[in-house]
Amino acid sequence: MGIVAVKIKLMPASPDTNLKKIEEQAKKDIEALGGKNPSFTQEPIAFGLKAIIPFFAWPEEKAIEPLEQKLAKIKDVNSVQVIDMRRAFG
Repeated sequence: MGIVAVKIKLMPASPDTNLKKIEEQAKKDIEALGGKNPSFTQEPIAFGLKAIIPFFAWPEEKAIEPLEQKLAKIKDVNSVQVIDMRRAFG
């Protein structure tokens, strides 16, 4: 099987949320469930609120839903949404 490149949008509960703590926990969760090389960007939404966008490699044969559920349980994460998932080449 192959590898897929995944981007997920993590929305924090408020603009005052500590985004670094969310990133640290998300990295642990992604790697624990089989994701590789997670990197993070932040996307401005509105009124000072920023979404966290993890980008990582994921085994194609594994379902992504268990990871989504685990990420949704991170303290101060309001919502989780897969925004891009495509087969990686190379």
